[in-house]
Amino acid sequence: MFDLRLIREAPDRFDQGLARRGLPSAAERVLALDGERRATLTALQELQQRRNEASKAIGAARRDGRDAEAGMAAVAEIKAELTAREEESRRLEAELDGLLAALPNTPADDVPDGPDETANVELRRVGTPTTPGGGLAHDALGERLGLMDFERAALISGARFTVLRGGLARLERALGQFMVDVHTREHGYTEVSPPTLVRADALYGTGQLPKFADDLFRSATSDHWLIPTAEVPLTNLVADSILDVEALPLRFTALTPCYRLEAGAAGKDTRGMIRQHQFMKCELVSIADPDRSDDEHERMTACAETILSRLELPFRTVVLCTGDMGFQARKTYDIEVWLPGQQTYREISSCSNCGDFQARRMRARCRPRGSRAETRFVHTLNGSGVAVGRALIAVMENHQTDDGAITVPEALRPYMGGVEVVAP
Repeated sequence: MFDLRLIREAPDRFDQGLARRGLPSAAERVLALDGERRATLTALQELQQRRNEASKAIGAARRDGRDAEAGMAAVAEIKAELTAREEESRRLEAELDGLLAALPNTPADDVPDGPDETANVELRRVGTPTTPGGGLAHDALGERLGLMDFERAALISGARFTVLRGGLARLERALGQFMVDVHTREHGYTEVSPPTLVRADALYGTGQLPKFADDLFRSATSDHWLIPTAEVPLTNLVADSILDVEALPLRFTALTPCYRLEAGAAGKDTRGMIRQHQFMKCELVSIADPDRSDDEHERMTACAETILSRLELPFRTVVLCTGDMGFQARKTYDIEVWLPGQQTYREISSCSNCGDFQARRMRARCRPRGSRAETRFVHTLNGSGVAVGRALIAVMENHQTDDGAITVPEALRPYMGGVEVVAP
């Protein structure tokens, strides 16, 4: 959501932000609805004052023994007009909220402009990508090992699901535990075990609703939705709160299953585990002082990069252009891991600074300790620390041996009971 005061003061700047995302201007419509709403509220206040004055006059007439019928009729008319105005106010409020809720966050000034991923800017590379040398893609390797079963998963659940067994199931579990341990022991995040079913308000707060309803799984019998990412429950831990700014940042991490319909991904990544309806992810969320969120963004990205370095995986970090950023973000760094099976880099983490966009929707504020100063909206940040399924794919493809086994990275061996190789 947006600060209406800032839109009133600088409508051109607001429209320029939307234009950088390739969207038409909206300030004129926003301000027109805002003007109508404010005029209606002023009329309501005037009517309430007239009603109060008329009610006092009726009371005085009755005390004096005078006829109060005319005054009562006037009050009845005012009440009817009040009802109509209140309905109009609610309609305008809902229309304005709906318009604003459908608009994405405006990009930070230093985000590169561009229509799509071709305009993203690479910042750095770590490690050396491998070239083709007879290695297998993860799906073929997993099936050859007898530890990855897409056919059985399809019989149970349909397309875009996977059954892992034995060493690969253990490797996936080890990856998740390793990530959480690094982020809690070394990076200062607090581990949280959140609900993975949330109400619609929580999804609205982080920006998934109403925009992305078609990409979410929803209960048919209650107002519950399966989370597409633990960003939703973790960020909502501070909804409707006023926080001590000196206690910020708050840093949370969670290892959870995530669920996405992938409604817009028909025909994309249909083989293997790249794009699944259900997957494990280690999430990072920061609730930051609005004056320090840019520094927190850099720190979060470095935390996610640490995981890939420890797993000895080649990766690169890019800053997304305006046309490739997510709905809620004002700036995003994507970390892309090298997948030899595709001979390309694929996203394994997106670390985003959302500014106060989500905080306004969640009503999450901060105030200096002991101060009566006006509150400010916090800044929220989120990132994958990292996606477990894609990390498993990357480990399989980058650490496979000539005889079709998988060498377990040194960092994971304590989580594998000392196992050094996953073999058939």
